[in-house]
Amino acid sequence: MEWFRWERNPWGQEILIGLSWDLIWVAVAAGALLIVVHALLYYWRWRGAGTGKISENLLDQLPERILRHSVTSRVFHWVMAASVLTLLFTAFLPIWGVKFSWVTAHWIAGLVLTAAIIFHIVHASLWKGLGLIWINSQDLSDGWLVVKQALGSTGSAPGKPGKNPLENKLFHHVVAIATLATIITGLIMMAKVDTPWWKRNPYILSDDTWGIIYVAHGAGSVALITFIMAHFYFAARPEKRWITLSMLRGWISRERYLEHYDESRWPVGAAASGDAAASAARQSEVEGL
Repeated sequence: MEWFRWERNPWGQEILIGLSWDLIWVAVAAGALLIVVHALLYYWRWRGAGTGKISENLLDQLPERILRHSVTSRVFHWVMAASVLTLLFTAFLPIWGVKFSWVTAHWIAGLVLTAAIIFHIVHASLWKGLGLIWINSQDLSDGWLVVKQALGSTGSAPGKPGKNPLENKLFHHVVAIATLATIITGLIMMAKVDTPWWKRNPYILSDDTWGIIYVAHGAGSVALITFIMAHFYFAARPEKRWITLSMLRGWISRERYLEHYDESRWPVGAAASGDAAASAARQSEVEGL
């Protein structure tokens, strides 16, 4: 199996032109392996595991619906999802022999994704707070206990997480790296495309530099195949479906909240700020219409 693609330029020099597309199948195999390993671990280790008794006193102190994703966050998620899938289909279908005019749709989807990511960075930094997604020592400690539990240890059970468990944070970070790699290199590659704003100029960089950019772009794109397979798998699992639904309707039930989250690490209800509680109440009213 080749790792890279090469060709000779008009002067007979061998130049790097990108990542080998054989690695697409490596990404697919990696995604399939992750799915199988998780399914087996769940069947052997985690199936039927309870989350503890819910306190009726705590239940009465909470609204029936807990806001998990604001309208802004949900719109960003689905715009990003649509643009990423469009980019992958327009990139890889021609490689697999499906012929169509893909270039314009590809770069437009790339610009939409770029705008969405810039908006998300600003929104998360100024309104949501970056602390929600940073990995802290408690996350690492609980993560290690989860690994030990998966390996058969009968020691201490991991504690309940905050709003974003460790696996969500890790997934966010690896997807962010792959996405930023494709966006940055993709924007540079647009120098080779005619758009309403400029004419193509493929000579702004040397052949060697273009080769590095193509490899980085391909690596990020191929990695996204594995990540999206994993994302679809977890979104479809029966025990995770309530999380998937929260990305559609915005809220989770108070029972789910108490089952799966540590109230001190993700305070809502009486422990939350007045603004957050009011937002949750407004969301509940909208969804109840």
